[in-house]
Amino acid sequence: MFSLDALQLARIQFAFTVGFHIVFPAFSIGLAAYLMVLEAAWLRTRQQVYLDTYQYWLKIFAVVFGVGVVSGLVMSYEFGTNWSQFSYKVGPILGPLLGYETLTAFFLEAGFLGVMLFGMKRVGPGLHFAATCLVVIGTHISAAWILASNSWMQTPQGYKIVDGRYFPEDWVKIIFNPSYPYRFVHMLGATYVSVAFVVGAVGAYHLLRDRNNRSARLMFSMAMWMALVAAPLQIIAGDVQGDNTLQYQPQKVAAMEGDWQRQPAGEGEPLVLFALPDQANQKNNFEIAVPHVGSLYLTHSWAGTIKPLKEFKPDEIPFVPVVFFAFRIMVGLGLLMFAVGGVGLLLRRKGRIFQARWFQRIMVAMGPAGFIAMLAGWTVTEAGRQPFTVYGLLRTADSVSPVGAPGVGISLVAFVVIYAVVFSAAVIFLLRLIAVPPHPGESGPPAIPHRSAGITPGPAGATQEPALTPDLAPAE
Repeated sequence: MFSLDALQLARIQFAFTVGFHIVFPAFSIGLAAYLMVLEAAWLRTRQQVYLDTYQYWLKIFAVVFGVGVVSGLVMSYEFGTNWSQFSYKVGPILGPLLGYETLTAFFLEAGFLGVMLFGMKRVGPGLHFAATCLVVIGTHISAAWILASNSWMQTPQGYKIVDGRYFPEDWVKIIFNPSYPYRFVHMLGATYVSVAFVVGAVGAYHLLRDRNNRSARLMFSMAMWMALVAAPLQIIAGDVQGDNTLQYQPQKVAAMEGDWQRQPAGEGEPLVLFALPDQANQKNNFEIAVPHVGSLYLTHSWAGTIKPLKEFKPDEIPFVPVVFFAFRIMVGLGLLMFAVGGVGLLLRRKGRIFQARWFQRIMVAMGPAGFIAMLAGWTVTEAGRQPFTVYGLLRTADSVSPVGAPGVGISLVAFVVIYAVVFSAAVIFLLRLIAVPPHPGESGPPAIPHRSAGITPGPAGATQEPALTPDLAPAE
């Protein structure tokens, strides 16, 4: 009879909660940066469309930020209830890192979020923009500390072991561990790409309803520019991170590739497009592969090889099917987003980007693609590190609390029920906010005249709003 022990249940519970949590902080990081760009554009040009779009997304940002905070609180308790041995052994290192995140980032974000939401008419445009920038800085500092903590678990250094516990010996080495720079850049890129496709999907949705909606046109145009630039950069960042992973966690890369045995000399590594990994027999079933292509992106040579899974100890190999398929989901969606950015450029050059309704429908469907790819990538990172919580040092089986399976199972069921209610309500509320079309001039202060905006005096001293740029001008 199939049954789960306390370790498996604890892993499922943490994967479930972190899977929900990671989406909302990532959304906050990318969306905060987008809000900063919108407000900067409004301050420079005084075009009301930038302010209207800012106010539209600010309400969504507030909800996303709040849900992200709530979902993160749960995991701190899980460290104590389900992973007490992990907390006891590595707490001297990870505890301060997570504490620094709260002190340097969360208070900054939470403090100036209030100014962002309610301070436009109270502190003035300049100080309000400063508050927006500080929130953006806070979200990025938060990501820096979290990635430093997690990266240390992937490539630990700068520690000493005393009575089975890990203590800091060199904080610079702990924070700037070998995988940290690559993982930090790749994660930030994932947030920008993910938010670009959400913004593009929302803009496309409203363009399908009214292609003359100025804010929708602005969203869609900016998102397509971001997709065009960020998607290829993200692919490059992923390739560089892959080189780092191959150096420090070779069995993770072998699991990603489904590479069980060393290739004959001169044949190189194939690109396995599809297979059903059979961990028990250490082979792939129904494999479809392209010769040599794997060598090109793994070793940047025609016949290079990597250490296969059969050459590792069986108890140091992750569960290959999860890592194998999660990697293909991430890469497949990344390439698809890259292609969408390229099609957007072609349509823009033809002057059809706001008229191609088929492309707008594709963008609506691609809205969650970035976050799905992000979750798949996070699965590769975490599942590929197994069977260790701290790679090469602390096994997952030695990190769990001495709690029986029934206790963990009950809490898992409770989490599933509560999350189903809370997050369903949050998502429904967000979808309702998104479904309302942005209307011009309904919130926030009016655009302030500015010489550089090209505003000309109107009757009785009034001002006229500048003409929109070609990308934003109403369609004929």
